[in-house]
Amino acid sequence: MTTKKRAVKAVIPAAGLATRFLPATKAVPKELLPVVDRPVLQYIVEEAAQAGITDVLLVTGRGKTSMVDHFDRRPDVEQRLEEKGDQERLAAVRRTSELADIYTVRQGEPLGLGHAVGTAASHVGDEPFAVLLGDEFVEEDQPLLPAMLDLQAETGGIVLALLEVKPEETSRYGIASVERTGDSDTVKITGLVEKPAPEEAPSNLALIGRYVLPGKIFETIADTKPGAGGEIQLTDAMATLLAEGTPVHGIVYRGHRYDTGMPLGYLQTVVELAVKRSDLGSEFRAWLTDFVGGQKG
Repeated sequence: MTTKKRAVKAVIPAAGLATRFLPATKAVPKELLPVVDRPVLQYIVEEAAQAGITDVLLVTGRGKTSMVDHFDRRPDVEQRLEEKGDQERLAAVRRTSELADIYTVRQGEPLGLGHAVGTAASHVGDEPFAVLLGDEFVEEDQPLLPAMLDLQAETGGIVLALLEVKPEETSRYGIASVERTGDSDTVKITGLVEKPAPEEAPSNLALIGRYVLPGKIFETIADTKPGAGGEIQLTDAMATLLAEGTPVHGIVYRGHRYDTGMPLGYLQTVVELAVKRSDLGSEFRAWLTDFVGGQKG
């Protein structure tokens, strides 16, 4: 069965320990590490809001309450900025509390992405919803989520974001086997496998951190046994629904994806977005060129 209802809720799993960033993430959640002057998590919530999502559930863990604080009001800061006449920063601070309604649920143990999504069952209910991973986002002027929400409302079932990766990178991702449709960037997904070796991968189309799922995924997650890494994998639950006849489609993303999940990707993201900034990009680019040039030899 298909549904014409467009998802208006999003779930952001953000309970991980972020061990790759220790000791920085001992007290500061990885999702709040700054990319120039906004934390990673704000870029993601902004992406959801731009797509019409009004309800965002953060799946948090121990020591991560500051993620919620970031989207709360700060009357003391606002008053100080207002007294100084700094309207630009005042608007930026207020905007964080106006993006969406923010809710939280605690994931008691880090038992995998499937388990994290499963904790959202009581909040989401039976409605379709989006899942946005907490360490990656896409270009603001080349959004992906609106098209995914529209497609899911039309076809029902599951809609996944896909990215073409190098064959040697397939062991880092869930990989889809697909059938092409009339639209070259929209595909019908016929199979899913979690982190296959390059010689076993059915394609080079990797699942990236955007999903639109039906509410019935929660029952399937509850019945899913631990898979790769001993964790409850969302890919395994989606593969079960696919085998049971749930339609699964994918959209191949052609824009730029920023992946802050590892230190190198995080640093690349900071530099790329800083260079694009109208207020500091020109000066930063000139400095960066001089710096890199001075390292040669």
